[in-house]
Amino acid sequence: MRIRGQAFRTIFVADDGWTVRVIDQTRLPFELEFQELRSAEQAAVAIQDMVVRGAPLIGITAAYGVALGLRSDPGDANLARVLALLGATRPTAVNLRWALARMEQALRAVTPAARMERAYAEAALMADEDAATCEAIGRHGLPLLERLALQKGRRRLNVLTHCNAGWLACVDWGTALAPVYKAHDAGMDLHVWVDETRPRNQGAALTAFELGAHGVAHTVIADNAGGHLMQRGAVDVCIVGTDRTTATGDVANKIGTYLKALAAYDNGVPFYVALPSSTLDWTLQDGVRDIPIEERAAREITHVAGRAPDGTRVAVEVVAPGSPAANPAFDVTPARLVTGLITERGVCEASAAGLRSLFPEAPGAAT
Repeated sequence: MRIRGQAFRTIFVADDGWTVRVIDQTRLPFELEFQELRSAEQAAVAIQDMVVRGAPLIGITAAYGVALGLRSDPGDANLARVLALLGATRPTAVNLRWALARMEQALRAVTPAARMERAYAEAALMADEDAATCEAIGRHGLPLLERLALQKGRRRLNVLTHCNAGWLACVDWGTALAPVYKAHDAGMDLHVWVDETRPRNQGAALTAFELGAHGVAHTVIADNAGGHLMQRGAVDVCIVGTDRTTATGDVANKIGTYLKALAAYDNGVPFYVALPSSTLDWTLQDGVRDIPIEERAAREITHVAGRAPDGTRVAVEVVAPGSPAANPAFDVTPARLVTGLITERGVCEASAAGLRSLFPEAPGAAT
């Protein structure tokens, strides 16, 4: 995707051939800065501190983190240490586990002497595959938006999204926003309602940033405004991403997604979830019961990051001093509230049968 006409990916190898560079998302939307990762430990911190975030990008960063960790020691013991270090960073996004399992399988198949080169090659392949997967999600999602626009008489189509599931959450294109970019680039008249997405404001900071950079019409709204807009007929479709989807179609996404799905269901607004197959967890049946929900630091609730009038970045306390705060990072939307799943292989019903129709080869998939 592009910022001020220049093409970017969120993660890439620097000119020295081994340092990994990532867009520092904690600096957006006010500064576009890059952070250089030179060790598995730095990659782990980048994931944990949300310098990089979004399920697909977390997985790719972990893959490159493995490559960085093997530079000093490609032996079996260090490989196991690096995999455990990166695997402990964030619990909800299944892409992390998927990426590390794929890296381990590739690296155990070669001798230690060949591992570092193989690790970089495998991570680069995974990054390219993620970009291609997200482009395909956009391609399959575009006809949904075209049909809705036709039903609405070709007037401006209003899309509501929650959190950031654009290219900043992936290597390129994004998941929920990939159909939006495809529609915009095809000349469709559309507008995006951007939930601010407390507590870290990924919508206001990241989604609004990338939509604006690409020239897509959008408006930032308070998280609690979505239901009101749906009641007024101002939302034609909701599209969100997911960090983990069960074999039966339940989806875990940023906290607040469940409330949007309930409002959409009550108002007859289609509610789609866009995801790469790496986000599918075929081992789980009941998302509400089985998906682990990350509990993050209370400070994300008690303080808000922003920019002062002099341009400096500040954190402002917004909660009564001494009041405790709880910060679950995700919630689970049951499949019954999801109109459909948009994947790189097409669109399907949010159900075991729907997923099996697109992924019949999936091991252990529900039937």
